[in-house]
Amino acid sequence: MKTIKLEDILSISGKGGLFKYVAQARNGMVVESMDDKKRHVAPATARVSSLKDIAIFTSDEEVPLSDVLFTIHEKSQGKEILSHKSPPEELKRYFGEIVPDYDQERVYVSDIRKVVQWYNQLQQHDMLEVIDKEEEADSADEAGKDTDEEKDAT
Repeated sequence: MKTIKLEDILSISGKGGLFKYVAQARNGMVVESMDDKKRHVAPATARVSSLKDIAIFTSDEEVPLSDVLFTIHEKSQGKEILSHKSPPEELKRYFGEIVPDYDQERVYVSDIRKVVQWYNQLQQHDMLEVIDKEEEADSADEAGKDTDEEKDAT
């Protein structure tokens, strides 16, 4: 199954836009704004969320944000989609096409706006890298085996 790679892409509460993880700092982490490419330190007290850890509530389970973004990417053929400033009903209708069984009581319009805004921002910066989940898992397993073999050799 295919998905979108969201490694090192962060959202920081209280700050607009998305950020790329650069390095660990003594008092937080160094991040780079995807919009203006400026680097700054996000303090350890900031609420930082990695996009790969975010999921959307559905009636049955949670769907990873990467899968939702992949569905949008496929449906839009890699092009920009409607604006996050669109009317709430239009956003809900569009999101319902992407995630038909999303939990309408727990997924708010503000959440939909964020997903739409993030998708458009990632698309503008050519950051929508499609990966195969199985291949990614296999390569992670291989990397783990290599380090185990290195430990055994020492």
